Amino acid sequence: MLSLRTVQWKEGKVIMVNQRKLPHELVFAEFDEVTQVANAIRTMVVRGAPAIGAAAALGLALAARRSRALTRDELLLDLRRAEKLLEETRPTAVNLTWALTRILSKAESYTGSVEGLKKAVLEEALTITDEDLSVNKQIVEHGSLLIEDGDVVLTHCNAGVLATVGYGTAQGVILQAHRQGKNIKVYPTCTAPLFQGARITMFELMREGVEAYLIADTAAGHVIRNQGVTKVLVGADRILGDGTTYNKIGTYQLAVLAARHGVPFYVVAPTSTVDMITKREAVVIEERPSTEVTRIGDISIAPRGAKAYNPAFDETPPELITAIVTEKGVIEPPFRQNLEKMMSGRPTGGEMDS
Repeated sequence: MLSLRTVQWKEGKVIMVNQRKLPHELVFAEFDEVTQVANAIRTMVVRGAPAIGAAAALGLALAARRSRALTRDELLLDLRRAEKLLEETRPTAVNLTWALTRILSKAESYTGSVEGLKKAVLEEALTITDEDLSVNKQIVEHGSLLIEDGDVVLTHCNAGVLATVGYGTAQGVILQAHRQGKNIKVYPTCTAPLFQGARITMFELMREGVEAYLIADTAAGHVIRNQGVTKVLVGADRILGDGTTYNKIGTYQLAVLAARHGVPFYVVAPTSTVDMITKREAVVIEERPSTEVTRIGDISIAPRGAKAYNPAFDETPPELITAIVTEKGVIEPPFRQNLEKMMSGRPTGGEMDS
């Protein structure tokens, strides 16, 4: 699976794995307009915070390429419009905003020609996608040190290869431990209502030959208590400066269950997911269409007219998190102090306060 690149640029187009087709088909979708990329992010053709960030970055590159601007200011205006379009697609995942802000900052500081600016935007977008591969490789190397031979791991949603440009985060750690020859067993949750765990995580684990048993979300407590779960690993869409983590809906209840049973609960994500500025009350929890709950595919499973509440993410407080794994090492409590050290470039890992 390391050779599978989820998001890439090829001959002036953005190419993505169409994750809505998994697990039945592994197909790629091509886009040559920023509006198409925005729709792909919104409809979860591409999903997973790092992959969304990379897709948005390449979406801006498309906007630059397609712009008819004759001056630098006109091109910047087109880029800002594209930024707004892309930013509104998934409000909770911070990687999206991080990637867009990084490219706009690069564009606004550029003083050359229009064509030179277009090239600079593309180069920065490609750098972001390449960095994601490098960062995730470091993450899985750090995280795999936490996995011991004989571990039984429970995981939620999909934070694997397909949630990133490559390598993955939480599921990437699991796959890396498996490749190292560690004898592990994995229980992925189905992850209703869109079943990313069933469709995508199981797809990845089975392709690698990992011993894995898919469970219903509602079976998690029973499995943790009765099946010898030793660790819970999840990804993240946003991590605040105090360690508060926003991830796929259902993560919080897993953290509560893990704490109740004394099972370590690890969050695995790149530093681009860390948001040192935003406060809890300012985080927008994305609410998705009610039909994702009332239907499975084209089949209605609820009475006609049934109302549904469909938050896509939830909030896990830092006191329920054992450690946060990033490309810079394993971050332990106190999170605010140690995240500040990490993000400022001061010593991390074993040199952090505990």
